Amino acid sequence: MLKLNKNDITLSQSATDKFAAIKNIAQSLTDKGLVKQGYVEGMLNRENQNSTFLGNGIAIPHGTTDTRSMVKTTGVAVHHFPEGVDWGDGNKVFVAIGIAAKSDEHLGILKQLTKVLGADGVEERLRDAKSEEDIIALLHGDVQLEADFDASLIQLLFPASDMVQMSAVAGGLLKNTGCAGAEFVADLVTKAPTHLGNGLWLVGSDKHVSRTGVSFVSTANDCEYEGQKVRALVAFAACNNAHQSILNNLSKIVFNNEHNKLLDASAEQILALFKGEEVAAPAEDSNVAVFKIKNAHGLHARPGAMLVAEAKKFESNIRVANLDGDGKAVNAKSLMKVIALGVKHGHQLQFSAEGPDAAQALESIGNAIASGLGEG
Repeated sequence: MLKLNKNDITLSQSATDKFAAIKNIAQSLTDKGLVKQGYVEGMLNRENQNSTFLGNGIAIPHGTTDTRSMVKTTGVAVHHFPEGVDWGDGNKVFVAIGIAAKSDEHLGILKQLTKVLGADGVEERLRDAKSEEDIIALLHGDVQLEADFDASLIQLLFPASDMVQMSAVAGGLLKNTGCAGAEFVADLVTKAPTHLGNGLWLVGSDKHVSRTGVSFVSTANDCEYEGQKVRALVAFAACNNAHQSILNNLSKIVFNNEHNKLLDASAEQILALFKGEEVAAPAEDSNVAVFKIKNAHGLHARPGAMLVAEAKKFESNIRVANLDGDGKAVNAKSLMKVIALGVKHGHQLQFSAEGPDAAQALESIGNAIASGLGEG
């Protein structure tokens, strides 16, 4: 787990280009006693092999595998560039996290950063950060940028007899996950929900809310509220605007009259829809394959990027799950999501593909993994 302190942060830096920035960061790593002189060459070589830009104004320059022997102690040096640094391909970096890792500890850092990388508004907040504490709070995820919403906040096919029960269950989910207190639930059941059409309803409250979150409850049997059918209820607890992106995606579903896509979805599909992702139909068994990762240090930035690049060559929807991790499938064309799988040497990845070139995609991905994803 990445635990930063003020000594890790260097504010108000500037650099003519990314290579100048990397040299300065490498010097900070050296000055802190984390690496030996010469580690900078590994960092520059890594950047020449593949960009270390991750997204949302963040880059993670680090050394190559053959310079790990130059790492004395695992650690980081974070440089803040309020004016931004051109990292190539039109990408601008406001915070660069130089990593010195003796083994695969950097995978944990990457996994922790994925929540920050996937949230809206991070880039501007990093650019405008005024103190070490601001940057630490953002990178640690202490600043809520997205509403809490995961499988624990979804209850499918609850045998409700009326809207009060639906609201109580939806509020209870938010209470149980720490978003709100009992007073929130009591207030929520008194609120008049808004009908979004086709039996989909929306309700919310800001009473005694500690973290913004969203819950989803569907019914196992038909019930009604004010003469309208109730099939599902979306509830939100709000103490900031972190739920706005979910509400925007919900609005698109309603505007496009795609209620049934949401109402008939599995929990995993609901999570994807609320994030604005396309939901593919379940892949046929013939379009599922499992491959073992042979890379000695797992899927760090470079092999992860190579895997994503391979998946992007194909039109099909491709998802991947780490069978040695939490087993949840993610979009194989998203570097952030692939890195978040925390894949280490020997882990097995299950790929599923759906589309006109699904079989070719799986074969090509398998060949790329077998060849080492650019690491031989």
